[in-house]
Amino acid sequence: VYLRRNSAGEIDSEGKIWAAPYRWGCMVIAYKKSKFQKHKLAPIEDWADLWRPELEGRISMVDSPREVVGAVLKYMGASYNTNNLDLQVAGGRIAVQKNLQLLERQVRLFDSVNYLKAFGVGDVWVAVGWSTDVIPLAKRSSNVAVIVPKSGASLWADLWAIPAASGIDSNRIGGRVRGASPLIHQWIEFCLQAARALPFKQEVIPGASPAALESTQMEMPTELTKGKPRLDTNLIAGVPPTEILARCEFLEPLSDSTLSDYRWLISSMQKSGHGFIHRMQDRISMMIQNFWLKRNMH
Repeated sequence: VYLRRNSAGEIDSEGKIWAAPYRWGCMVIAYKKSKFQKHKLAPIEDWADLWRPELEGRISMVDSPREVVGAVLKYMGASYNTNNLDLQVAGGRIAVQKNLQLLERQVRLFDSVNYLKAFGVGDVWVAVGWSTDVIPLAKRSSNVAVIVPKSGASLWADLWAIPAASGIDSNRIGGRVRGASPLIHQWIEFCLQAARALPFKQEVIPGASPAALESTQMEMPTELTKGKPRLDTNLIAGVPPTEILARCEFLEPLSDSTLSDYRWLISSMQKSGHGFIHRMQDRISMMIQNFWLKRNMH
């Protein structure tokens, strides 16, 4: 499994190999089981549950514009990669804005750094974030359930790549080895072998191996699981169930007009505490700059 791109940098199954995925994961929703049981609340299953009235002010979430607006789009039955809100989403961007403002009312904290701290101390009952953040916390507690929403979530992947600088004379950059090691490709192939993949519960760095999609997962030795809380999740060996995975998406670049829509949507939100609006707008500005930089390079 490799990431292939064409000369314009676009994903292309026939293009050159740019990188090899090392591990991958997705956005997940975690919730405190004790709180839900105490207040007789139904378990969370999908994005729509974040809009339930009884959860108002009980949610923390990362402050990524793509993830926040993406959650709204998935709630509305649209794609994370929607490039024309008026044509591809029922009700257009006005409906997206309305649902975003409703979500804002539900979320107590938008903060990619502190959202799990608020969850951990009980200020909120629900946390929405990346599996790399959430799963390590959930593995340490029998009171936390982690789910991938039924309608799908965004995917992420950590990649191995050979830097372009590896082809430069290392005397100029202080290296001892000239260029990439001749064994680098063998090393990557070795590490990607299914036999090298650790069982999900044994992973030090959370994330599923690409081999998890193609092979039967190893069972973790009993002595390594003894005394540890069992993770309550719909993930199977770190992978979303097949029917949910089919609805998951990697985030693709957005058009400049859609990025402008994102800026308008974020600006319409009311919360400005802790620099939330400014952080979101800064991230959108960076997305726009990267879009034009890439466009000018080609």
